[in-house]
Amino acid sequence: MTSMKDIAAACGVSIATVSKALNGHHDIGEKTRARIRKAAEEMGYSPNSFASALKTRKSYNVGVLFVDEDGSGLTHDHFSRILDSVKVSVESNGYDLTFLNCNKNREKRRSYLNHTRYRGLEGIIIACIDFSDPEVAELIESEIPVVTIDCLFDNTMCVMTNQAKGMRDLMNYIYEMGHRRIAYIHGTDSAVTQSRLNGFYQTIEELKLTVPKEYIREVAYRDKGETERLTKELLNLETPPTCILYPDDYASFGGIKAIKEMGLKIPEDISIAGYDGIVISRLMEPQLTTIDQDAEKIGRCAGDALIKIIENPKTTIIETIRVDGNLVIGNSVGKI
Repeated sequence: MTSMKDIAAACGVSIATVSKALNGHHDIGEKTRARIRKAAEEMGYSPNSFASALKTRKSYNVGVLFVDEDGSGLTHDHFSRILDSVKVSVESNGYDLTFLNCNKNREKRRSYLNHTRYRGLEGIIIACIDFSDPEVAELIESEIPVVTIDCLFDNTMCVMTNQAKGMRDLMNYIYEMGHRRIAYIHGTDSAVTQSRLNGFYQTIEELKLTVPKEYIREVAYRDKGETERLTKELLNLETPPTCILYPDDYASFGGIKAIKEMGLKIPEDISIAGYDGIVISRLMEPQLTTIDQDAEKIGRCAGDALIKIIENPKTTIIETIRVDGNLVIGNSVGKI
């Protein structure tokens, strides 16, 4: 690896002169600076980013805290799109992106906050995690700039998908298609689930619909197996629903399997709808009616917001940024 000492020897100058030339100092001649920079380029010199960080107190490196309970990691359709957009945003601003090591089974692991400090990260985006974890609270309450996605904390920048509006749009469309017996298999308790349930029940009240208790079920997000079982239970009721809402597009595949095994057709015998708008939902037949969460915009807003806080901490307004989803009308909801 080429060092400043090597460049100094090649150019016949001191190491201090090389340092001044590479760092933009103006107390050396322009010809000397140009000659040194040309030599550095030809010799493949690359400054030590760690040493530069010590000098400038800036690492130009931000982190992502991402832990999904089902273990799908970066194959998680919705969050992989968000994280890709975050990456584009921070890199366009001259920053690198690092994932925090979240393996709590590893011996002598650091807490999220200590790991952030150890890596010299200038800020963190929390995309998917158990927000009730004390380590998460410790990180959010620290001096480290943080942006959360879909979970509100006091004095913390947050990018929120407008889950309640998405659910209202979905419910109103299903109602317009003539459905009155609508079941909802929702996700387990979280800020996202609560927002969607609020939208669901608000719309039920506005439309003056009656939803039996047995029409409301709970399942972990992306759990196809349990969704399959619950779908069969709903369809075996004395008065089954005419439409079933699923917690997410991926989980709906379990429902589709159950419907096919029971010899029923979508949407002739039973209508279904999902949530998220993952790519495969648009390629399946019948195409799934769903809410497309604008993952690209969510990630871009989160990345841009974090850079603003880092670079302009005194003038950046800490706020909640809300991103609307879009109703995708497939052909999985039939007209009654």
